Amino acid sequence: MIRSNGFPPLLSAVSLMQHDAPMKAHAAYKSAKAGDKDAALELVVDLAAEWMGGLYDRFQPGLFYVAPHAQEVTGDNAIPQTMAAVCAVIHGGCVDTEIVQSDRVYHTGADPMERMAARAQFVGRVTPGAEYVLVDDVTNLGRTLAELSNFIQANGGVVRDVVVLVNAGRNQALVPEKKFVRLIKERFGDEFTEIFGIEPAALTANEAQYLVGFQSVDQLRNRLATAEQEIDRRLRSKGIMRASEEAPLGAPTDQDLSSAGSVTGDS
Repeated sequence: MIRSNGFPPLLSAVSLMQHDAPMKAHAAYKSAKAGDKDAALELVVDLAAEWMGGLYDRFQPGLFYVAPHAQEVTGDNAIPQTMAAVCAVIHGGCVDTEIVQSDRVYHTGADPMERMAARAQFVGRVTPGAEYVLVDDVTNLGRTLAELSNFIQANGGVVRDVVVLVNAGRNQALVPEKKFVRLIKERFGDEFTEIFGIEPAALTANEAQYLVGFQSVDQLRNRLATAEQEIDRRLRSKGIMRASEEAPLGAPTDQDLSSAGSVTGDS
Protein backbone atom coordinates (compact mmCIF):
# COMPACT_ATOMS: atom_id res chain seq x y z
CA MET A 1 0.00 0.00 0.00
CA ILE A 2 1.32 3.43 -0.96
CA ARG A 3 1.43 5.74 2.03
CA SER A 4 -0.67 8.56 0.62
CA ASN A 5 -2.50 9.74 3.73
CA GLY A 6 -0.32 11.94 5.89
CA PHE A 7 -1.04 12.86 9.48
CA PRO A 8 -3.96 15.31 9.69
CA PRO A 9 -2.57 18.85 9.21
CA LEU A 10 -3.06 20.13 12.77
CA LEU A 11 -2.14 16.91 14.55
CA SER A 12 0.62 16.91 17.16
CA ALA A 13 1.79 14.17 19.48
CA VAL A 14 1.51 14.48 23.24
CA SER A 15 4.47 12.89 25.00
CA LEU A 16 5.85 12.53 28.50
CA MET A 17 9.59 12.42 27.74
CA GLN A 18 12.09 13.24 25.00
CA HIS A 19 14.61 10.61 26.08
CA ASP A 20 14.06 6.95 26.89
CA ALA A 21 16.62 6.66 29.72
CA PRO A 22 14.02 6.84 32.54
CA MET A 23 11.93 4.14 30.85
CA LYS A 24 14.93 1.87 30.30
CA ALA A 25 16.01 2.36 33.90
CA HIS A 26 12.71 1.01 35.25
CA ALA A 27 13.04 -2.41 36.86
CA ALA A 28 10.24 -3.85 34.72
CA TYR A 29 11.51 -2.52 31.38
CA LYS A 30 13.38 -5.57 30.07
CA SER A 31 10.55 -7.94 30.88
CA ALA A 32 7.95 -5.56 29.43
CA LYS A 33 9.98 -5.16 26.24
CA ALA A 34 10.17 -8.95 25.98
CA GLY A 35 6.38 -9.30 26.12
CA ASP A 36 5.53 -9.59 29.84
CA LYS A 37 2.15 -7.85 30.15
CA ASP A 38 2.29 -7.63 33.95
CA ALA A 39 5.69 -5.95 33.75
CA ALA A 40 4.41 -3.58 31.09
CA LEU A 41 1.46 -2.61 33.29
CA GLU A 42 3.79 -1.98 36.22
CA LEU A 43 6.01 0.24 34.08
CA VAL A 44 3.14 2.20 32.52
CA VAL A 45 1.39 2.77 35.85
CA ASP A 46 4.60 3.84 37.59
CA LEU A 47 5.80 6.19 34.87
CA ALA A 48 2.73 7.42 33.06
CA ALA A 49 -0.60 6.85 34.82
CA GLU A 50 -0.63 10.21 36.59
CA TRP A 51 0.44 11.98 33.40
CA MET A 52 -2.24 10.22 31.37
CA GLY A 53 -4.86 11.18 33.92
CA GLY A 54 -3.88 14.82 33.52
CA LEU A 55 -4.82 14.67 29.82
CA TYR A 56 -8.55 14.37 30.53
CA ASP A 57 -9.34 17.62 28.66
CA ARG A 58 -7.62 16.31 25.53
CA PHE A 59 -9.42 12.98 25.15
CA GLN A 60 -13.18 12.80 25.13
CA PRO A 61 -14.96 9.51 25.95
CA GLY A 62 -15.59 6.99 23.19
CA LEU A 63 -12.29 7.18 21.30
CA PHE A 64 -10.52 4.06 20.01
CA TYR A 65 -6.96 3.65 21.31
CA VAL A 66 -4.74 1.63 19.00
CA ALA A 67 -1.07 0.70 19.33
CA PRO A 68 1.27 -1.03 16.88
CA HIS A 69 1.34 -4.68 17.93
CA ALA A 70 2.05 -7.91 16.13
CA GLN A 71 -0.37 -10.71 15.35
CA GLU A 72 1.64 -13.00 17.62
CA VAL A 73 2.18 -11.08 20.86
CA THR A 74 4.46 -13.60 22.59
CA GLY A 75 7.94 -12.12 22.83
CA ASP A 76 6.89 -8.74 21.46
CA ASN A 77 7.10 -5.38 23.20
CA ALA A 78 4.08 -5.24 25.51
CA ILE A 79 4.40 -1.56 26.43
CA PRO A 80 2.47 0.10 23.54
CA GLN A 81 -0.59 -2.12 23.80
CA THR A 82 -0.60 -1.74 27.58
CA MET A 83 -0.42 2.03 27.22
CA ALA A 84 -3.39 1.93 24.86
CA ALA A 85 -5.39 -0.14 27.36
CA VAL A 86 -4.54 2.18 30.25
CA CYS A 87 -5.47 5.25 28.18
CA ALA A 88 -8.79 3.66 27.27
CA VAL A 89 -9.60 2.92 30.91
CA ILE A 90 -8.62 6.39 32.15
CA HIS A 91 -10.44 8.29 29.41
CA GLY A 92 -13.50 6.11 28.88
CA GLY A 93 -12.52 4.80 25.49
CA CYS A 94 -12.06 1.44 23.81
CA VAL A 95 -8.78 -0.34 23.16
CA ASP A 96 -8.57 -1.64 19.60
CA THR A 97 -7.12 -5.14 19.22
CA GLU A 98 -8.23 -5.85 15.65
CA ILE A 99 -5.67 -3.71 13.83
CA VAL A 100 -2.34 -5.53 13.96
CA GLN A 101 1.11 -5.08 12.50
CA SER A 102 1.66 -7.94 10.07
CA ASP A 103 5.44 -7.71 9.80
CA ARG A 104 8.52 -7.06 11.90
CA VAL A 105 10.65 -4.07 10.94
CA TYR A 106 13.43 -4.47 13.52
CA HIS A 107 14.17 -0.77 13.89
CA THR A 108 16.21 -1.01 17.11
CA GLY A 109 19.74 0.13 16.32
CA ALA A 110 18.79 1.28 12.82
CA ASP A 111 19.81 4.60 11.30
CA PRO A 112 17.27 6.83 9.50
CA MET A 113 17.72 5.30 6.03
CA GLU A 114 17.50 1.78 7.42
CA ARG A 115 14.21 2.81 8.99
CA MET A 116 13.11 4.27 5.65
CA ALA A 117 13.89 0.92 4.00
CA ALA A 118 11.61 -1.10 6.29
CA ARG A 119 7.96 -0.03 6.26
CA ALA A 120 5.55 -1.41 8.82
CA GLN A 121 2.41 -3.05 7.41
CA PHE A 122 -0.98 -3.33 9.07
CA VAL A 123 -4.04 -5.52 8.62
CA GLY A 124 -7.36 -5.77 10.41
CA ARG A 125 -10.77 -4.17 10.64
CA VAL A 126 -11.10 -0.40 10.84
CA THR A 127 -14.46 0.93 11.99
CA PRO A 128 -15.53 3.51 9.37
CA GLY A 129 -16.03 6.94 10.89
CA ALA A 130 -14.55 5.93 14.25
CA GLU A 131 -12.01 8.26 15.84
CA TYR A 132 -8.66 6.70 16.72
CA VAL A 133 -5.86 7.74 19.06
CA LEU A 134 -2.49 6.25 18.06
CA VAL A 135 -0.40 5.08 21.01
CA ASP A 136 3.26 4.02 21.20
CA ASP A 137 6.04 3.84 23.75
CA VAL A 138 8.84 5.41 21.67
CA THR A 139 8.83 7.26 18.37
CA ASN A 140 11.89 8.46 16.45
CA LEU A 141 11.20 9.16 12.79
CA GLY A 142 7.49 8.51 13.39
CA ARG A 143 7.35 5.93 10.58
CA THR A 144 5.37 3.20 12.31
CA LEU A 145 2.75 5.64 13.54
CA ALA A 146 2.58 7.20 10.07
CA GLU A 147 1.93 3.79 8.49
CA LEU A 148 -0.73 3.04 11.11
CA SER A 149 -2.32 6.44 10.48
CA ASN A 150 -2.32 5.84 6.74
CA PHE A 151 -3.91 2.40 7.16
CA ILE A 152 -6.69 3.75 9.37
CA GLN A 153 -7.48 6.68 7.09
CA ALA A 154 -7.36 4.55 3.94
CA ASN A 155 -9.99 2.28 5.47
CA GLY A 156 -12.40 4.99 6.56
CA GLY A 157 -11.26 5.75 10.09
CA VAL A 158 -10.38 9.15 11.55
CA VAL A 159 -7.04 9.79 13.25
CA ARG A 160 -7.84 12.13 16.12
CA ASP A 161 -4.66 12.18 18.22
CA VAL A 162 -1.29 10.62 19.04
CA VAL A 163 0.11 9.83 22.48
CA VAL A 164 3.61 8.48 23.09
CA LEU A 165 5.64 7.88 26.21
CA VAL A 166 8.89 9.06 24.59
CA ASN A 167 9.11 11.35 21.56
CA ALA A 168 12.78 10.93 20.68
CA GLY A 169 12.56 12.55 17.27
CA ARG A 170 14.89 15.41 16.41
CA ASN A 171 11.75 17.30 15.39
CA GLN A 172 8.92 16.88 17.87
CA ALA A 173 6.28 17.62 15.21
CA LEU A 174 4.47 14.96 13.18
CA VAL A 175 3.48 16.93 10.08
CA PRO A 176 6.32 17.92 7.73
CA GLU A 177 7.06 21.53 6.89
CA LYS A 178 5.59 22.55 3.53
CA LYS A 179 8.95 23.85 2.31
CA PHE A 180 10.52 20.41 2.81
CA VAL A 181 7.68 18.64 1.01
CA ARG A 182 8.02 21.11 -1.88
CA LEU A 183 11.78 20.57 -2.10
CA ILE A 184 11.40 16.79 -2.14
CA LYS A 185 8.81 16.98 -4.94
CA GLU A 186 10.96 19.35 -6.99
CA ARG A 187 14.22 17.49 -6.45
CA PHE A 188 13.10 13.86 -6.84
CA GLY A 189 9.82 14.02 -8.77
CA ASP A 190 7.70 10.89 -9.19
CA GLU A 191 10.73 8.66 -8.60
CA PHE A 192 10.54 9.43 -4.90
CA THR A 193 7.27 7.51 -4.47
CA GLU A 194 8.56 4.73 -6.73
CA ILE A 195 11.59 4.32 -4.46
CA PHE A 196 9.96 4.55 -1.03
CA GLY A 197 6.28 3.79 -1.60
CA ILE A 198 5.41 7.09 0.08
CA GLU A 199 3.95 10.29 -1.33
CA PRO A 200 5.98 13.33 -0.19
CA ALA A 201 3.04 14.97 1.57
CA ALA A 202 2.57 11.80 3.64
CA LEU A 203 6.08 11.90 5.10
CA THR A 204 6.59 12.60 8.77
CA ALA A 205 8.33 15.79 9.87
CA ASN A 206 11.52 13.90 10.73
CA GLU A 207 11.52 11.86 7.53
CA ALA A 208 11.17 14.99 5.39
CA GLN A 209 13.84 16.84 7.34
CA TYR A 210 16.23 13.93 6.84
CA LEU A 211 15.52 13.41 3.15
CA VAL A 212 16.08 17.02 2.07
CA GLY A 213 19.74 16.42 2.84
CA PHE A 214 20.01 14.35 -0.35
CA GLN A 215 20.69 16.23 -3.57
CA SER A 216 19.72 13.70 -6.24
CA VAL A 217 17.73 10.56 -6.92
CA ASP A 218 20.99 8.66 -7.44
CA GLN A 219 22.13 9.67 -3.95
CA LEU A 220 18.86 8.37 -2.52
CA ARG A 221 19.08 5.06 -4.38
CA ASN A 222 22.71 4.49 -3.44
CA ARG A 223 22.15 5.26 0.23
CA LEU A 224 19.07 3.05 0.32
CA ALA A 225 20.97 0.16 -1.27
CA THR A 226 23.68 0.54 1.37
CA ALA A 227 21.02 0.64 4.08
CA GLU A 228 19.59 -2.67 2.88
CA GLN A 229 23.03 -4.24 3.22
CA GLU A 230 23.46 -2.74 6.68
CA ILE A 231 20.09 -4.13 7.75
CA ASP A 232 21.12 -7.63 6.65
CA ARG A 233 24.44 -7.40 8.51
CA ARG A 234 22.81 -6.08 11.66
CA LEU A 235 20.14 -8.77 11.71
CA ARG A 236 22.57 -11.58 10.96
CA SER A 237 24.65 -10.46 13.93
CA LYS A 238 21.55 -11.11 16.05
CA GLY A 239 20.84 -14.50 14.50
CA ILE A 240 18.07 -13.25 12.21
CA MET A 241 17.87 -14.05 8.52
CA ARG A 242 15.64 -12.03 6.23
CA ALA A 243 13.89 -14.01 3.51
CA SER A 244 14.71 -13.19 -0.12
CA GLU A 245 12.43 -10.45 -1.39
CA GLU A 246 11.60 -9.40 -4.91
CA ALA A 247 9.88 -6.11 -4.06
CA PRO A 248 11.59 -2.78 -4.85
CA LEU A 249 13.73 -1.15 -2.21
CA GLY A 250 11.64 0.66 0.36
CA ALA A 251 8.39 -0.94 -0.81
CA PRO A 252 6.30 -2.85 1.75
CA THR A 253 7.06 -6.55 1.83
CA ASP A 254 6.00 -9.58 3.77
CA GLN A 255 9.00 -9.71 6.07
CA ASP A 256 9.15 -13.46 6.48
CA LEU A 257 11.83 -13.62 9.12
CA SER A 258 13.18 -16.46 11.13
CA SER A 259 15.07 -15.84 14.31
CA ALA A 260 16.82 -17.78 16.99
CA GLY A 261 15.55 -15.17 19.43
CA SER A 262 13.17 -12.25 19.65
CA VAL A 263 14.05 -8.69 18.69
CA THR A 264 11.74 -5.70 18.95
CA GLY A 265 12.18 -2.21 17.61
CA ASP A 266 11.21 1.40 18.03
CA SER A 267 9.26 3.46 15.56
